[in-house]
Amino acid sequence: MKPPFARRICNTQCTIEIEHSENHLHAHVELDDAAELQPGDRVRVHGAPIRVTFGERLSLRRPATVERAGWLERQWTRLTARFELAELYEVSFTPRRNL
Repeated sequence: MKPPFARRICNTQCTIEIEHSENHLHAHVELDDAAELQPGDRVRVHGAPIRVTFGERLSLRRPATVERAGWLERQWTRLTARFELAELYEVSFTPRRNL
């Protein structure tokens, strides 16, 4: 039996797509092995920082390391994620000031 905090580590390649334009500002990473990430998993993309100037779109390949969460960490992440999501719901309404 694996220890409850054990992490499996695997190395793979990934495709990074970045766009910084008037219509889009995004960065997406797609892993080559198409493995589905689960709560608590970590992905580290290796290489120098990427800089994209306004109006530019970039697609490149980099090595990546995927750390799979153990069973206990996965359960903990699922539990705490519900509380973190609730923080997004906190909204305050203030009366508008007419200037």
